[in-house]
Amino acid sequence: MAFFSRRRLLACAAAATALPATVPTWAQVGSSKTLRVLVGFPPGGGTDVIGRLLAEGLRERLGTNVVVENRPGAGGQIAALALKSGPADGSLLFLTHDHTISILPQVVRNAGFEPERDFVAAGGFATFVNAFAVSPGTPATGFAQYVEWVKRQQGGKSAVGIPAPASTPEFLVKLLAQRHGLDLVSAPYRGSAPMIADMLGNQIPAGIGSVQDFIENHRAGKLRVVAVLGNQRQAALPDVPTFAELGMGGFEDTPYYGFYAPAGTPEAFLTRFSQALAQVLARPQVREQLIAMGLTVDFMTPAQLAERERAYTRVWKRIIQDSGFTPQ
Repeated sequence: MAFFSRRRLLACAAAATALPATVPTWAQVGSSKTLRVLVGFPPGGGTDVIGRLLAEGLRERLGTNVVVENRPGAGGQIAALALKSGPADGSLLFLTHDHTISILPQVVRNAGFEPERDFVAAGGFATFVNAFAVSPGTPATGFAQYVEWVKRQQGGKSAVGIPAPASTPEFLVKLLAQRHGLDLVSAPYRGSAPMIADMLGNQIPAGIGSVQDFIENHRAGKLRVVAVLGNQRQAALPDVPTFAELGMGGFEDTPYYGFYAPAGTPEAFLTRFSQALAQVLARPQVREQLIAMGLTVDFMTPAQLAERERAYTRVWKRIIQDSGFTPQ
């Protein structure tokens, strides 16, 4: 037993000396408590799966327990409010994508939080694109065939599932309807998992969500992704064209994924966390899994994530205003 303890002490000492002298240890910058990572969508959805994958690597790099807590509802608003009221001691983070941070505060009259005031960026890890998918009972094999099917069989009117109300996918539905002379109605869900369940059951003929939401069912032939946004085809879906290839430009700006902490969280924790995140993303097996989910791995420091957020918010502010949407 004494030999085991001595080996553990030597290992810990070696690990500590391996860190740069300017980087505090976890015990100095965070809490001895469990690091909780809030996710604003239900278990089983794309964001939840990503969170659990990264939590495993962060657990090892940070030397503390890291758990994912699902706080689904209102497009991530419930989780965001939990972050705002949570402790700013390095024991709480929020893993989210663009919707909750950049879109929701612009489309909800009183979101209850202001990202610039209430949150601080802790590090980004990926960009991604949204995709348009059709259900197994929808006969279209491509987006153009889908448009023709709606016009011919549905009289130009059809429903398109979206993971949350007043989300990026909802505005995409509006834009696609305008460009093709269709009467498309958004059908909002509480996350991608229930939306996809209805698509698989042919309760709704099509849906818009992130590539990572659709990828496994697309590969299994259970539904079909017929177009993706972004300025290039996705490595995980090399045979699926972009909307630009289909003659519909303007969908090139890519959403992002990142971690946020409550305002006032110590800078030392943010530095240590972002370094740990970079180390996790450098692992080939982690990168491969994220790419397989349809993500483009793109580490961002806290400052880089904050700038990405501001730029994306400006783009969508114009799109939302041009759509004539009135905050609810």
